[in-house]
Amino acid sequence: MSVQFGGAAALDPSQAGEHEDPAIMERFSDRARALFYARLAFLAIGLCVLAVPSWSQFLGITDTAAFLVYFGVIAYSVTNFLLIDHPKLGRPVTFATLVLDLLALAALVTPGGGLRSPMMAGHVMYTIFFVLFFPKRYAIVPPLLLLPLVAFLQEGALVSQGVFLMLWYSVLSFIAAYLLLYLHVRDQRRINQLRVLSKSQEAAIVTEERLRLAREIHDGLGGQLSTLIIQAEYIQRMSRDPNLTSEITELKSQAEEAIDELRRSLTMMRRDFDLHKALEDYCIRFQERSRSGCTFKVRGRQRRLPSEMQLSIFRVLQECLTNIQKHAEAKNTDVRLKYDGEMVSLVVSDDGVGFDATAKQRSGHYGLTNLLERAKKFRGTMDIQSAPGNGTTVHVTLVVPAEGSHVAFMPDLARA
Repeated sequence: MSVQFGGAAALDPSQAGEHEDPAIMERFSDRARALFYARLAFLAIGLCVLAVPSWSQFLGITDTAAFLVYFGVIAYSVTNFLLIDHPKLGRPVTFATLVLDLLALAALVTPGGGLRSPMMAGHVMYTIFFVLFFPKRYAIVPPLLLLPLVAFLQEGALVSQGVFLMLWYSVLSFIAAYLLLYLHVRDQRRINQLRVLSKSQEAAIVTEERLRLAREIHDGLGGQLSTLIIQAEYIQRMSRDPNLTSEITELKSQAEEAIDELRRSLTMMRRDFDLHKALEDYCIRFQERSRSGCTFKVRGRQRRLPSEMQLSIFRVLQECLTNIQKHAEAKNTDVRLKYDGEMVSLVVSDDGVGFDATAKQRSGHYGLTNLLERAKKFRGTMDIQSAPGNGTTVHVTLVVPAEGSHVAFMPDLARA
């Protein structure tokens, strides 16, 4: 019987929900709000133009179509403002309203001289808007398409003047777009450098804190356990009662195991911790304690794993071998650590008595729950294959965090 915990999607980073950087989303929202306020300023100027006849005649805006354009701009500007923070519609709606701005500009400048209209100065401004909101090379395309559209709509335009004005506004647009894109790329490079530096400093602080904790734990708890072992040995030599001697021997054994666990945990807090050697040594100790066979193999292209992931893998093995020793009555155990791209898997198999993997976990027993929680911490899965009389196989797969990411970590000094 096989029972799988976690989801297959957890192993696919592309399906884990690609959320955009919150800083980028916040910057976009701020710029979109600034665009709304800029439109309010344009609408205020437009209202003055419509209210002053001499201004309307100067710009060639004398028909009712101008009023339709004016109220249309109000409608889509308010719609854009209401949808700024929408996770899916915010960007598309903003892009669409900028395109509508260009069409509104084309409708207003055509009767007032086309490319020669004073309002064509807004063309460069809209080029800046497009590049600010969508800092890609294609952002300049909609403003450039406006130029031939206005030239085509302008009735009786001179070809030579139209070509010159199209070239002039195109050059201005390219210059504005180039400067903004250059500044954007430079700022992004600096932001990325600051992020890398921040993560490096954070890692250095975490490492220093781990070392400080390691020293304090070693000097405090380690010293107390050593004292307990010495006192147990002294009492053991003084005792004449066989039953008491047996209990003291067990106490000493538990204290020695506890101090070994403490040393292993402190070693994991160091940068030079060797996961493979730690797993192999633990398998050897398990073999000695359980008086059964235990093999350990590493497959795939090895890579350096984050400290917290190394600890989780070790705890998974520790929990599995502890369960085997207590319940499985196994004669042979096989442990495999496999590297496969962005995945790392630990497979522990035994030939013991097995159990019903679909049965509900008994109250007070949290071994499988702990294994699943460790897998979920790294978007992983846990698969248990077992049946009475057929042994057990536990397959835990973890996703290696991306380079530079950080998982909050507090050393686990107690057994899982």
